[in-house]
Amino acid sequence: MKTYVIIAEKPTAAKKIASSIFNKPKEKELRGIKYYEAKLNGNKFIIVPSVGHLFVLSTSINGWQYPVFDVQWIPSFMKKSASFSKAYFENLKEILAQADAYIIATDYDVEGEVIGYNIVKMLGNGAEIYRMRFSTLTKEELKKAFENLMKGYDVGLAEAGLARHYLDFYWGVNLTRALTKSLKQYENLFKILSVGRVQGPTLALLAKKEKEISSFKPKPYWQFKIKLKIANRVLEAELKGKKKFWKKEEAEKILQEIKKAKLELKSIKTKQKQVLPPVPYNTTDLQIDAYQFFGFTPAQTLQIAESLYQQGYISYPRSSSQKLPASIGFKNILKALAKLKPYTNFSKELLAKDKLVPTEGKKDDPAHPAIYPTAEVPNLAKLNARERKLYDLIVRRFLAVFGEPATREVTTLEIKAGKTLLVVKGKRTVEQGWLKYYQGLAKVDEVSLPNISSKTKISLKKIELLEKKTEPPKRYSPASIIKEMEARGLGTKATRAEILQTLYQRNYIKGKSINVTHLGLSVVQALEKYCPEILSEELTRKFENLMEEIREGKAKREEVLKQARKLLEKILAKMKKNEKKIAKDLAKALRKTWDSEKHLGNCPSCNGNLVMIKSKASGKLFVGCSNYPNCKNAYPLPQYARIEKTNKVCEHCNTPIIKVMRKGKRPFNMCLDPKCKTKESWA
Repeated sequence: MKTYVIIAEKPTAAKKIASSIFNKPKEKELRGIKYYEAKLNGNKFIIVPSVGHLFVLSTSINGWQYPVFDVQWIPSFMKKSASFSKAYFENLKEILAQADAYIIATDYDVEGEVIGYNIVKMLGNGAEIYRMRFSTLTKEELKKAFENLMKGYDVGLAEAGLARHYLDFYWGVNLTRALTKSLKQYENLFKILSVGRVQGPTLALLAKKEKEISSFKPKPYWQFKIKLKIANRVLEAELKGKKKFWKKEEAEKILQEIKKAKLELKSIKTKQKQVLPPVPYNTTDLQIDAYQFFGFTPAQTLQIAESLYQQGYISYPRSSSQKLPASIGFKNILKALAKLKPYTNFSKELLAKDKLVPTEGKKDDPAHPAIYPTAEVPNLAKLNARERKLYDLIVRRFLAVFGEPATREVTTLEIKAGKTLLVVKGKRTVEQGWLKYYQGLAKVDEVSLPNISSKTKISLKKIELLEKKTEPPKRYSPASIIKEMEARGLGTKATRAEILQTLYQRNYIKGKSINVTHLGLSVVQALEKYCPEILSEELTRKFENLMEEIREGKAKREEVLKQARKLLEKILAKMKKNEKKIAKDLAKALRKTWDSEKHLGNCPSCNGNLVMIKSKASGKLFVGCSNYPNCKNAYPLPQYARIEKTNKVCEHCNTPIIKVMRKGKRPFNMCLDPKCKTKESWA
């Protein structure tokens, strides 16, 4: 009898794998963690979970020295933030020792391969290795993956993943040390400032937009707002052709002409056009729509999608693909969705088609198809509100890709007003096609027109000449910057949201309509001046392409890392040479940032500044007035929390409202006055 150990990425995945492949597996517990045992064909199988990465890169060179390339993998639990992983580590170490063979059943992607590879290499006993490959945690697919094991691990994926970890560590540890050391050494300030391989170019991209906005000079222009009465209906009209007038005199001349003119119908033109169904969701497209429809940040979308995937309800959510292979079983999925009331009629309608052919996009992914709902459907009532919304969005997109094109009709009325032509447009949906599956999500303009002929009376109801100003470029949103990063080849589908979160955490950017902070701009300016290579998109793309070549077996990991080390040594030498200048620029920005963060708002007693202060006696933070001792107004603050100002004032006590953030807990807003009526129920 052989003993096989199946390594799952997470506890939920271990349970799903065990119950899907084996008949009544035994649930066991070791160090408070559940694992499973089963027998099949005379062999013993142990299904044991990891908890994500059990190994992380580290260096034995402490302090703030750089360059540092002496790095090694260490157990994650040695880092304080991942101490919880020790029990998983010990379990795997103990159970893997019993194995005659290992089956890696982590997520089938770069990160999953690195997790599985490190576990068998660091904790294993050199036994045979097999790989399960799957895109969903459904019973059917897990059984199929188990029956079609790949011998060995996926070398290309593992090597590409290991290369990424080393590259990101080289960039992260060295550039962070360089920036932080310069401040510490020359300005006696301590603040960890990080810049990563992808983080730098992304921040530079956002800073460029910030500069465009701040340097933008509005230009005045004039525009018409026109309402016509046509067959007892009041309809919006606009000038044909020119929409904006840069000279007021020219617009006023036309205004007078329209006011005096007799309005006559010149022509009626009707055109129909087809609106093709959307393509299936990949990670970026899903993140964009989830932000647009529900306001979910890209990181939140991935977190919710991961939960749905772990429960077996959707396919793997980190995919570049916009394609759905027939092998996923379109009919089986639609039959399963038909059991859910919101999708019953739609599913039955699609099942009645002769052929099910999805509309597909150009993008592909070698490991996974596009994101789709599986045939294992949830009890919708048991999903939380966010899971329900995202699941609904994924289902409706899946249905829509099999739908027929929608037909839209646009009727254009051209109306003569002297020498000027006015245009009125009617819009309607003739055939709903795929749009019906998007009920409540996709909104289309519907403007009906009355029956009209050459004899129909047309009169001017209202005309205004509005003075407007050109607006600055739009700021990026969390979703649009993710899309831009994808278009520029910055980061991957799995890392972009995390990179964005890091920029927020470092206080380089803020807000949903992304503002680059003074600190963020200063970091970019200092690097542009002294080490522009760190912000180079071309350089980042070059290494992304090299990692893809590693995955395809066209490049060797060690050769790429050697190239990276040489390049970084040159960059870091330039930074060392300019440490003092970099420190001076960054210190100025830091002091300004800290000063801004400490000032929460105006004092309701004397209109001075309310400032966060650390008590010398107790070490606790509190809020005091800048006019002390003349004003002794003071308020306590929640301890062991990060405090952010909101620039809002409480309508009851007139004190500033702050945002309180504690690790592992939901942020909340509160005013400063403990006696405010908003806190009556807090006792």
